[in-house]
Amino acid sequence: MGGQVSKLGKIIRSVRAFGRELTGANPHHPPEPQRPEPKIALALGGGFARGLSHIGILKVFEEENIPVSFIAGTSVGALLGATYCSGVSAKEMEEIAGLVRFKHFAKWTISRYGFASNERMITFLEKILKCKRFEDLRIPLAVTATDFVTGEGVVFQSGPLIDPVRASCAYPGMFLPVNINGRLLVDGLLSYSVPTVPARNMGADRVVGVHLRAHWVNDRGPRHVFDVIGQCFSIAQARMSGLWQSAADIVLEPNVSGVAYDAFERAPELVRAGEEAARRAIPEIRKWLKPVPVSVAPVKVNTATGNPQTVELAGD
Repeated sequence: MGGQVSKLGKIIRSVRAFGRELTGANPHHPPEPQRPEPKIALALGGGFARGLSHIGILKVFEEENIPVSFIAGTSVGALLGATYCSGVSAKEMEEIAGLVRFKHFAKWTISRYGFASNERMITFLEKILKCKRFEDLRIPLAVTATDFVTGEGVVFQSGPLIDPVRASCAYPGMFLPVNINGRLLVDGLLSYSVPTVPARNMGADRVVGVHLRAHWVNDRGPRHVFDVIGQCFSIAQARMSGLWQSAADIVLEPNVSGVAYDAFERAPELVRAGEEAARRAIPEIRKWLKPVPVSVAPVKVNTATGNPQTVELAGD
């Protein structure tokens, strides 16, 4: 009887050893836990028609199955971010971009505060957005604006969606400021030209900033007052790039040189420029998505007290 028990024990031990060889398991060294995939945010900068390149970036992220946990947008980045977060696909946005023109969301006017009103944007957004409140978006969104009186940066993440987007797009000198709860708000470009800091504050582990680097004036000089204003902002933006760049893990810069602020008819090439910029960055972004083992350091004992010290986690 004792011999049979001994043989049975050997068989059980052999089966367990064989199973460990198949699975690579080791009872003395259990598999290391894996870090969850990082939360990735897109920070979409401003640039009027040039911002249509954001669509190409969103299109590539969809095609490559890169998960986007948050989006922060400034100016046209806010408009396109709101559209995408509401549930409109990048492909649908590309089709809309091929049809839209400046007149669809702006109307020339006479005012001491600007040359145009963006009230037409209300009708435009009501048609294309699939939801009208931040809380209903499928992807959390932050929309930036600037308090015209105090100069304070304002970040919207709750409540009605359309007016914050309008405020974010209210380019000073061109569009009238937008009044929200008694505050006169203008373009978020003044406070968050690329909203990487708001994106990081949303809880993102990795931030992809999209900067539309391009001056408004060519060798022939400015065409009109809007080129003068735009060039001034472009110069100031270049001088103040340190803060937002420090909050970005990767910066994408689609080639939008030579594109006028209202050149919406160039949508196809702008979308392609965004695609090209995104595809160059995909190999680096994919590295973020690889499972990373979490190494747990042994518990260290304080030799003076005999008490265990805090367990430390190794790795970034």
